[in-house]
Amino acid sequence: MQDFHFKDNFWDSDLTSTRGYETIVQHLSDGKKICTEVEDFLKSRASVEERYAKDLLGLSKKVCGHNEMNTLKRSLDMLKLQTEHMSLSHLQLAQTMREEAQKLEDFRERQKDVRKKAEQLMDVFQKQKTTQFKKTMESKKAYEQKCRDKEKADQNVNRNARANNTKHAEKLCSKAQQAKENAEEADSIYQRNVSTLGKIRDEWLKEHVEACETFEMQAAERISILRNAVWTHVNQLSQQCVTSDELYEEVRKSLEQCDIQEDIGYFVNLRRTGDKPPAPVLYENFYTGQRTQNIIPHPPRQPPLISRRGPLPDPVNNDTGDVIYSTVSHPQNNVIHF
Repeated sequence: MQDFHFKDNFWDSDLTSTRGYETIVQHLSDGKKICTEVEDFLKSRASVEERYAKDLLGLSKKVCGHNEMNTLKRSLDMLKLQTEHMSLSHLQLAQTMREEAQKLEDFRERQKDVRKKAEQLMDVFQKQKTTQFKKTMESKKAYEQKCRDKEKADQNVNRNARANNTKHAEKLCSKAQQAKENAEEADSIYQRNVSTLGKIRDEWLKEHVEACETFEMQAAERISILRNAVWTHVNQLSQQCVTSDELYEEVRKSLEQCDIQEDIGYFVNLRRTGDKPPAPVLYENFYTGQRTQNIIPHPPRQPPLISRRGPLPDPVNNDTGDVIYSTVSHPQNNVIHF
C-alpha cells in the first residue's frame, strides 16, 4: 500500500498561495473538534453511570423482604448487598471514565501548544515570502521598464547619428548612457530581490516540510489516541459487565441455598402454637342438661320425630250396652272396656 504524506501532497504552483497549508490546518482544527466531542461523550457517559450508581444505591436501601426469615431472607439480603456493591462499581466506572476524558483533554492541549508554535513560524515565513515576492515582482517591472527606456534611448542615438547637430547628439548619448546605468541598477536590484526571495523560499520550503511532518504526526497521534480511548472505553464497559455478572452470581449462589422446606420448617418451629385442634362444642339443653352435637356442620340436624295419636274412634255399643273406645283401629290392638 502506498504511503501518503502531507509534505508530498499539499503544495501549490503559486508561490504566494497558502491553499495547501490552510487545508492541513483546517484538518487539524476539525481533529481538535472531534477530540472535544469524544471528551464530551465520555463525560456524558460518566454522568449516566454516576446517576445510575446513585439510583442503585438508593434501591439497595429500600425495604425488601423485611419480614421474611431464614434462607430466603438471606437471599434477599444478598440481593440488596450486591446491588449496593454494583452501585459502587458503577460509581468507580464513572470516575475512571472521567479520568480517561481528562487524559484526552490533556493530549488535546499538548497538541494545541505544538501546533501553535508551528503555525507561528509558518506565518512568519509566509509573510516574508509574500512581501519579498511582491518586492521582487515590483523590481522586475522596474527593471523591464528601465530596459525599455535604454532601448528607446539607444534607438534615438542611432537615428540621430548622422545628424550635424553635435550638441543634440551628445544630449542623446548622455540620455542613453543614463538609461543604461538605470537599467543596470534595476537589473542589480531585481537580481538581489530574486536571490533574497530564493533564500526565503528555501527557508519557507524547509519550514513547510517540517510543519507538514509535525501536523501529520499530530494527525496520526490523534487518530491513535482516539482509537485507544474508545477501545479503553468499551473495555471498561465489558469489565463492568463481568463485574456485574460476578455480583449477580453471588445472588444466584445464595438462591441455590434457599430451601423451601427448610424455610417452612423454620417458620413452624419459630411460631408454632400447638399441635391439637380444639374439641367440638356440644349442645347443652338448659332444662334437661342433655347434650347433643349441634356444631357438626353437616348433615344439618333434623328436628326429632314426634308421633301423634290418630283421632279417637266413634263409640260402639256392645251387647251389654257399654260404650267401647279403641286407641288404634287395628284388629290386634287391645280393647279397653268401660
